[in-house]
Amino acid sequence: MTAARPALGRGELTRLLAPLAQLASEAGARILQCTAAGLIPRAKPDLSPVTAADEAAETILRAGLARLLPGIPVIAEEAVSRGEETIPGADFFLVDPIDGTRELLAGRSEYTVNVALLVGRLPVLGLIYAPALKALYTAAEGRALRAVLEPGTRFDADKSVPIHARPRPQRLVAAISRSHPDPKSEAFLAALAIERRLILGSSLKFARLAEGEADVYARLAPVSEWDVAAGHALLDAAGGRVTAPDGSALAYGKRETGFRIDGFLAWGAPPKS
Repeated sequence: MTAARPALGRGELTRLLAPLAQLASEAGARILQCTAAGLIPRAKPDLSPVTAADEAAETILRAGLARLLPGIPVIAEEAVSRGEETIPGADFFLVDPIDGTRELLAGRSEYTVNVALLVGRLPVLGLIYAPALKALYTAAEGRALRAVLEPGTRFDADKSVPIHARPRPQRLVAAISRSHPDPKSEAFLAALAIERRLILGSSLKFARLAEGEADVYARLAPVSEWDVAAGHALLDAAGGRVTAPDGSALAYGKRETGFRIDGFLAWGAPPKS
């Protein structure tokens, strides 16, 4: 008999963060084990790389999410790449087991585990975990938090600290993709007063905005929803904003496009009045 699905009422999203963090810790430990054993990348149909670490982490996350919230669809990168058909419901998860596989293969620490819960196709809960940095970022119900989490260890929610996006200054720090530059984003940034560029991989760019270390992150080229949703939830909770390139709300759950969107603009907090 299938267990009853937990309610998603007030407070329930926050209570989900601890078991989700525990899942991320397990996935992070498995990624490090696979990396230590040696990674042999393969090319997916879109020519992006995939490794045993991606697949092992996704297996842990999908199984864990099915236990936590049975009946809620899980849209996960590697499953979609393999052609598995999952139909998003009113509520669904978006999962990227390793955001930044290229960074992992290059020996960099700038890769993350991304998990987002969408309710009414809006990201209401987000988790970003960087195992190599032992850094966990979570967001739910208007609170964005950061914690130190050793891969494979138990999560202690009492050690989380709140984070906030900083008010937008006159001269901006721009978070820039290390592996996915695009001309439209460069043109957009060229029109802004940029003081400094912060170049790094994965959804850590959203985290830097959420903790007040950067002010803008533009991606004006197609991108997968699982690369964005967790960071979107985190930045919203930290006081920032994520929109479609034209300023409208982002639409998630676009099965007809292979769960891809046409880009986004991410900002820190509004300027002080």
